Amino acid sequence: MALNVENQRPSIVVMGVAGVGKTTVAAALAERLGLPYAEADDFHPQGNVDKMAAGIPLDDADREPWLRALGGWLGARRAEGAGGVVTCSALKRSYRDLLRADCPDVVFVHLTGSDTLVEERLAQRTGHFMKAGMLRSQLAILEPLGADENGVVLDVGAAPETLVEQAAALLRAENGELA
Repeated sequence: MALNVENQRPSIVVMGVAGVGKTTVAAALAERLGLPYAEADDFHPQGNVDKMAAGIPLDDADREPWLRALGGWLGARRAEGAGGVVTCSALKRSYRDLLRADCPDVVFVHLTGSDTLVEERLAQRTGHFMKAGMLRSQLAILEPLGADENGVVLDVGAAPETLVEQAAALLRAENGELA
């Protein structure tokens, strides 16, 4: 998919199911591009965290205020001219639409990989409220980026540093000032 980044600091959502490396890639991409960074998990109300920690998947009603808060953060950074990078699963198009409501030109970097690789990563992760068993519920609702959505898909079989450089190169191809 082509990226649409007009002559401005980009607003980027690094998306995908749990375990694909959203936090690692997003933080490094923000640093690489000199952009503000936010972790979507920090925007969840405590009730959402409690549900996920108990192994209960969130429903759309749980996600809506969280997505609106993330979209608001992106929109505010955009209005300041700062751009920004945020992590967010953004699994459904309707979720991405909520993010676009406050930041219409947001670019999605969809990290994806084999189910086996992602399951292995989740099994090794400690101290996170998202449990490996919840991966199935995320995969069941995942809607890939549409041809009309501003973004790119990257395979997480590559090292995080490679993914950051791939994303930066794609953004650079659209706007030379970002590199």
